[in-house]
Amino acid sequence: MVTTHTEAEIASQPDCWRRAVRDVPADALPRPGERVAVIGCGTSWFIAMAYATLREGAGLGETDAFAASEAPVGRRYDRVLALTRSGTTTEVLELLGKVRDTKTTAITADPNTPIMAAADQVIVLDYADEKSVVQTRFATTQLAMLRASLGEDLTQAIADAERALSEPLPDALVEAEQFSFLGAGWSVGLAQEAALKMREASRSWTEAYPAMEYRHGPISIAGPGRVTWMLGEAPEGLREQVEATGGTFFSTGLDPMAELVRAQRVAVARAFARGLDPDEPLHLTRSVILSP
Repeated sequence: MVTTHTEAEIASQPDCWRRAVRDVPADALPRPGERVAVIGCGTSWFIAMAYATLREGAGLGETDAFAASEAPVGRRYDRVLALTRSGTTTEVLELLGKVRDTKTTAITADPNTPIMAAADQVIVLDYADEKSVVQTRFATTQLAMLRASLGEDLTQAIADAERALSEPLPDALVEAEQFSFLGAGWSVGLAQEAALKMREASRSWTEAYPAMEYRHGPISIAGPGRVTWMLGEAPEGLREQVEATGGTFFSTGLDPMAELVRAQRVAVARAFARGLDPDEPLHLTRSVILSP
């Protein structure tokens, strides 16, 4: 039975993705050949990383992703794409104010916020907004829309998400001491996001790496009671190396965005096991607004 906003929002993702795929805006998103910077904070930065890799890999133009606070203001871009659920994040608004000579587009969940005047064009996904502080469906819904804008067919990804929502969660995931999330290509950003969700919702010890980099040091932490979780296809031999340490290697072959949905569910289950409220994570607010 659904008991928290976070659970309801996680469960709604396949329907949100279907709507996002149907309603891809025709003229606000980056156009083929444009040199694009994608910016965001926290979860939005990790989604920016995933989209940037997909867009450039599709041959549609150079695409970089930055945390809004670290974006190089003096570098020339044809468009800045800002991702912000709240529409109020200080670093995003400040950056948009510094790039007035560049076309800007923002994706947000709330049309009654300063982002509406800060960007040249704004895409509002209000149907994917959230009551929980922990961001789940807005992040994946905007990525579904962005993937569809690149010409991807998300039919299988949506089916995979429904599977990730319906399958029982393995005890090894709910009870693990530590997680290392791995990705490759565009799923590196999703691995970072999975680790963040686990930290936010359940205060779990998590790390995230590109899969090929994991063997360059981080694998030293693998062992009994610890999970190495691959989003996407794992490099050859990695499972065997992790299992040789006594650790658990978890990989299902689902679309990485759907596998992120499973990680969200695990984060909530672990929060409940620790007596935490996943809707209200410690020390966090819906938006980071810095005082002047």
